[in-house]
Amino acid sequence: MSVIIPIAILLILFVIGTPVAFCIFISTLSYFLMSNQPMIMLIQRLAGGLESVTLLAIPFFIMAGVFMNHTGISARLLKFCEVLTGHMNGGLAQVNVALSTLMGGLSGSNIADAAMNSKLLVPQMVARGYSASFSAAVTAAGSLITPIIPPGIAMIIYGYVNNVSIGRLFLAGVIPGTLLCILMMILVSIISKKRGYLPIREKRASCKEIALSAKDAVLALLLPIIIIGGIRMGVFTPTEAGAVAVIYAIILGTLIYRNMDLKQLWLATRESALGAANVLLIICMAVAFSKFLTWERVPQALAQWMTTIVDSPITFLMLVNIALLVLGMFLEGNAIMIVLAPLLAPIAHSYGIDPIHFGIVFIFNGAIGTITPPLGTVMFTTCSITEVPIEKFIKDVLPFWGLLLIELLLLTYIPSISTWLPNLVYGVAN
Repeated sequence: MSVIIPIAILLILFVIGTPVAFCIFISTLSYFLMSNQPMIMLIQRLAGGLESVTLLAIPFFIMAGVFMNHTGISARLLKFCEVLTGHMNGGLAQVNVALSTLMGGLSGSNIADAAMNSKLLVPQMVARGYSASFSAAVTAAGSLITPIIPPGIAMIIYGYVNNVSIGRLFLAGVIPGTLLCILMMILVSIISKKRGYLPIREKRASCKEIALSAKDAVLALLLPIIIIGGIRMGVFTPTEAGAVAVIYAIILGTLIYRNMDLKQLWLATRESALGAANVLLIICMAVAFSKFLTWERVPQALAQWMTTIVDSPITFLMLVNIALLVLGMFLEGNAIMIVLAPLLAPIAHSYGIDPIHFGIVFIFNGAIGTITPPLGTVMFTTCSITEVPIEKFIKDVLPFWGLLLIELLLLTYIPSISTWLPNLVYGVAN
């Protein structure tokens, strides 16, 4: 009962719409009250949940992404994307997808990406004849590339809670993220052709035009390369890479582009602090929650139960996908990851599933949940900014859901999509 009641409280609080961090805290508190554990242990677990140098990477990368937005780098990347994809069917929608892919290497957050494109591109798309609901659907679906493009915040959290190499996870997301971008652009082209959404350029850009537009964007595009290269060569850790990214963004904004003054620096710092606090508060609460599950041997019991009913890794991965997709309809992705990943990752390992492969599958499942009703966070963010009714959004996002499920199946059952690059760079893990 000391486990069942806290979990029941957690689910009830989720259903009635209580903020995620408070749901987890109240359910954890109920366990301590019922089990007569000293309250000082709860305080220690809460504080201990943030006592990790690794977690410093989260506020650093959030700050770097926000600073990049305030320097006007998004406008430079937008122009670059227009040159690259403007000649394709649905030119501005293609720009939307391409911009999400490039910004994924800067912001690390799909909600931040969706919010930016909802303000930046959706009004332009509507003005050029795109339906508001299709524009919102493209924006929301495209933002899901962000969590699996390094340096995704979800990768840092997953690596922290499961003791998995964050550098490997960063590399593991490159091919899946690029593949999702390509598949999404193909789908956008098909839909745009049927609906008559025209290109924004009459012909493909010349090499000279591409080179000129890349000139303004190249400094921003170098950031993911600097981060991954620095981590791989041992110049800095993932946490230090976050600090380097912040310094790089400040140098771009103040010395090179000269678009950031003291007022903008303050606003960007404030926005970064609020964004980081939201994520870290959930982590703090969820670590304490996972501790009491460990004390009650829930992971071991779950592993034993799973191995008795599932006899192959293929079946196990299928069940995990189904469970995560259903949970993603109701719960926030980071909360699911922090609570469930430490339970499921050891079971996956017992089936011989590569931890990097399982991590990418888990992260992508959480991303899909953010545009899934009834409680998808990216869905609500996009619809609230664009003022598109949820029912119209759902109608236009259906083809993208199908595409995301295809990508999920590919990632699930072709492990080399996510493991080939990290194994090539780091060597095969023992």
